[in-house]
Order: sequence, then C-alpha cells, then structure tokens
Amino acid sequence: MSNKANIYAISDSLGETSYALAQAAAVQFPQTDFKIQRFPLIKTVSILTGILNRAKREDATIFHTFVDPELSNFANNFCKDNGLIVIDALSQALTELSQKTGQKPLQKAGINHNTDKEYFNRIEALEFAVTYDDGKDPAGFLKADLVLLGISRTSKTPLSLFLANRGYKVANLPLVPKAQIPQEIYKVDPNKIFGLTNDPEILNGIRRERMISYGLDPDTHYSNIDNIESELRFANELYKKLGCPVINVAHKSIEETATIITESLDNNAKK
Repeated sequence: MSNKANIYAISDSLGETSYALAQAAAVQFPQTDFKIQRFPLIKTVSILTGILNRAKREDATIFHTFVDPELSNFANNFCKDNGLIVIDALSQALTELSQKTGQKPLQKAGINHNTDKEYFNRIEALEFAVTYDDGKDPAGFLKADLVLLGISRTSKTPLSLFLANRGYKVANLPLVPKAQIPQEIYKVDPNKIFGLTNDPEILNGIRRERMISYGLDPDTHYSNIDNIESELRFANELYKKLGCPVINVAHKSIEETATIITESLDNNAKK
C-alpha cells in the first residue's frame, strides 16, 4: 500500500472545519504522507464537479462541510458512484440538531464568520504573528500576548501561527549566540515568555535534512553537533536569566506544545 495519500477539504464557506478535521485525522497515521488540499467557497455544482473529477483522478478522500444540501448530496452521491471515500462532517449534525430543537437550519454558509468576534480576533492574531515573526520588529514583544524564544528549528514560526489561529498574538525571536538580545525582551513579563529547546541529536537530524532539501552539503557549521550544543547552552542561559518557562519540544507535536503554553497562561491569569 502506498505511503502517500490525497485529501480534499471542500466547503461552501472558508473550509476551516473540514481542513481541521482532515488534519486531525491525518496526524494519527504518521507513516503516511498526506497531502491535504483546501477548496473553500465552493458555491456551484459545476465548480464542485470539476473538483470531484480531479479528486477521482487522484483517488482523493473527500472531507466536506457543505451547508447547502444540494452541494452536500451531490458530493456524497458522486463519491458513492465513483468509489471515493467521503466524510460528510456537517449533514448529520444539522439533522440531529434539527430533530432535537424542532427547528430547521438556516442553511446559510459562513454565517458564523459574519458575526463571530472570535473569528476576527484570529485574523488579527494571524496578521500579528506574520508581522512580528523572527524578531522583525522588537516593538512586537511588548504588544504580544506571549513571546517565543528559541534557536533555529525549534518550531517557533509554526507554533506562532498555530497559537495565532487560537486568537493569541504571538511574537518570536530566533536566538543566535553573540547576537544582541533586544532590550524589549527584558521588559516583558517572564510568565509570557516561553523558551523553546530541543535535544541536540534531533536538531542535528532536522538541520541536516534542511540542508539536503536545499541541495547543500548536510555537514555544515549549522548542523554540527558541537555548534548546536553551544547554541542550546546560550539559549538556556538566557532563559535562566529571564526566569521564563522552558519547553523541550523534542517528541512533542505543535498541538502538545501549544496546550502547555495556553494552560500556563491560563494558570497565571487565575493567580
């Protein structure tokens, strides 16, 4: 059986739910390389037909969250007729809630985004994370809900974006020995700073793979184990000086690390 698979996440809204569901399912099968493609704002059967025909050629699994029953039924019937696996993530929920409440669903796509303050907060947080990624502007450290510090390849940027999608304004700073640390970092509440670290051997493997992906020699100063250990010592000394929480991201998923951070923030907020 192939270790690669295609997933199509299709929706008549932004498709965040179908995409998140596909991701949540895919990560449970680490030996398979899933390619998840997102198709949002699909409003017509003609466009949907083109996407589904392409899915048929690629033998893709379909995750969809159509509010429009015509699109939902069309997708389900197409997949049944063409031997494609389909996960209809919304129809059953609408049916069950309709029976529970005795009401008919509005069947309007995207209405939660029209009035959902949380949605707009996420968009603002994502823009913030992009603006203040990799220490581009030190002013961001004082505006952020939390700050991530770490040497290269400790998941700062993907973690920033994941947390931003939960509504947190995140700034991050790459740590390089002998580089000057912005003074703004020392003005941030240490409970809002999270120092990321990793095991030297894992970082060595990650950095070697990165060099190979660029078509470069994997054995460089960047991937040298002694250099990595030196960088980690520099980072840990800074974390100790700041008095901030430290998280070793080795063997942790982005979701696990994000949960540790958000729980820490919540606990400090309750004190």
